[in-house]
Amino acid sequence: MDDSDAGVEQIAPVWTVFGDLMSGLLGAFVLILIGVLGVQLELATHLESEVQKRKQEEQRRMALEKALAIPITAGRVSLNDGRIGISGSVLFLFNSAQLQPEGRLLLKSLVAPLRVYLGERNELLMVSGFTDDVPIHEGSTRFADNWELSAQRALTVTRALIDEGMPSSLLFAAAFGAEQPVASNADDHGRSRNRRVEMAPVPRSASPGTPAGG
Repeated sequence: MDDSDAGVEQIAPVWTVFGDLMSGLLGAFVLILIGVLGVQLELATHLESEVQKRKQEEQRRMALEKALAIPITAGRVSLNDGRIGISGSVLFLFNSAQLQPEGRLLLKSLVAPLRVYLGERNELLMVSGFTDDVPIHEGSTRFADNWELSAQRALTVTRALIDEGMPSSLLFAAAFGAEQPVASNADDHGRSRNRRVEMAPVPRSASPGTPAGG
């Protein structure tokens, strides 16, 4: 074997190793590129989903504002993040769960637009009762605590809506007591804002299951 053949034999393995290395680098680059593209696609899909979600929420808010335009304009109810708020003083006397005549008239005016709104979206209406943080007077024979007062007020409003034509299958009641205040309980004004009833349309999947028995 001459010197030229020996040189070829020495160079060939080097190029083989170099080729294998380049192939490996190319494969790694392709895998990284695929991973980056996959992440970008996932982010784009997530962003599109969030945009659609916010668009749907905005459409729901606008539809609810339109349905309740008259009572909102009159200042009889408030609408915040899809929650319809009614001051407790409009509906009830202090520490009472007996509905005021003015409150019943207001609830009656809400039944028709809410019934249409819920029917169009196949949703339910959650009626929630809230109180301030002042404890119920000891010795009270009507309510053991604020939880019980808020529950009874929510039930009173729920039954009044049913009496005025809202199908019972579209409603459920919830009690929050003094939890989730919307204002400070440090003064009378804040406590009066916390004594309230809210109504919020919710998807059917968010409602509690039907209990067994009575």
